[in-house]
Amino acid sequence: MKSIRGRLGKAADEVVSYSASIAYDRRLYHYDIAGSIAHARMLARQKIIAAKEVQAIVGGLKEIGAEIERGDFPFKPEMEDIHMNIESRLAEKIGEAAGKLHTARSRNDQVALDLRIFIKDIIRQTVGRIRKMQAALLDLAGDNRRVVMAGYTHLQPAQPVLFAHHLLAYFEMLERDAGRFEDAYRRADVMPLGSGALAGVPYPVDRQSVADELGFGRISANSLDAVADRDFVIEFQAAASICMMHLSRLAEELVLWSSAEFDFIEIDAAYTTGSSLMPQKKNPDTAELARGKTGRVYGNLMAILTVMKGLPLAYNRDMQEDKEGLFDTADTLLATLGIMADTLGSLKVKAKNTGRAVARGYMLATDLADYLVKKGEPFRKAHDIVSRLVGYAVVKGKTFDRLTLAEYRRFSRRFDKDVYSVNVASALTARDVPGGTAPKQVAKALASAKRKLGKASRQGQKGGAV
Repeated sequence: MKSIRGRLGKAADEVVSYSASIAYDRRLYHYDIAGSIAHARMLARQKIIAAKEVQAIVGGLKEIGAEIERGDFPFKPEMEDIHMNIESRLAEKIGEAAGKLHTARSRNDQVALDLRIFIKDIIRQTVGRIRKMQAALLDLAGDNRRVVMAGYTHLQPAQPVLFAHHLLAYFEMLERDAGRFEDAYRRADVMPLGSGALAGVPYPVDRQSVADELGFGRISANSLDAVADRDFVIEFQAAASICMMHLSRLAEELVLWSSAEFDFIEIDAAYTTGSSLMPQKKNPDTAELARGKTGRVYGNLMAILTVMKGLPLAYNRDMQEDKEGLFDTADTLLATLGIMADTLGSLKVKAKNTGRAVARGYMLATDLADYLVKKGEPFRKAHDIVSRLVGYAVVKGKTFDRLTLAEYRRFSRRFDKDVYSVNVASALTARDVPGGTAPKQVAKALASAKRKLGKASRQGQKGGAV
């Protein structure tokens, strides 16, 4: 079996270093061996190679897998990739029969197979981590279901909401993320082996039996498409980027909420670090890193999109660049989901401080406008009246509850004594619509989210989540 050096006719170390992918694609070994074993068994069933030879091939491949697990495998950069390294080692172990493993197969459909199995595996792990993240959100929301906080737009105090309601927004975002990954799984669940280099193979292979053994839902319909596209990689990267964006938004809020200016939460010391200079510091490093690592995931998505955008059919060596970014994204996403779930589990919510924040910023202004509407004022006029009322209160340095009825009535004769019934509790209770922040609605939403999570967990245990 010729290495890259052998093909060049000299020890071209710089070419070996530039071309070899074994430094990173070795992590595909488990999937490569599983695919090779399924392929070899099919060749025997179809009487393309002898059963005795397949027995030796399968035994040798299992031994190689054990060597890699133990860290004893002699990886050779000159063999370029994990596929050639395994095949070369198999030849050392069982001799000439190893060469028959590659019958009716190309490295083009082989690597497409390995990547698809890898992505299916990573998606299962990712959805599992998302469910743990959602569980952490529900635990935190449930423990703080009565806590009131300021809701913001433009990072300006807007209206009071329940803290649990705010957390449930992230639950819904993650629910859609899980759905995107589950959709991506279905499109990755296509078995490409049997496509050969690009045109199919001239042997009576049984592609469906290989798909069944490897757990694929269907086989690819076009050999060119099977070896030449990586849209399943791109789709995973895109779903990962959206998920990381959601995690980054939550991370940003944890950073803000843990600051002295907000002081809404305290993050456990295990998920913060001190300063090398300032002894008092407690920096929210895990949240900041989650926010920062989102950029590298975006970069990996742009990289694979750029690699693929100008490639003619079928396979091109450019496609070797499909793996490093994919692996980095998978590792980054799984680690971020894990650390963010743990960070949420460590939080202490400072309910008194969140309540004080609600008292600032005239957040009941909209409710006062609604009060006037219920008295017969058109909303646009009511909005203008309360806007001027807020301006007056700011100048006077008064909150709404400190304004006299006479002061209210300077802006509208519709204000009466019942204006003082407009408060934070009434503002929350008034929003008693599905999806609203009223305590009754949030309790229903929490119960519904728990049911969704329980159903997803049961499906996952049965193997039906993806």
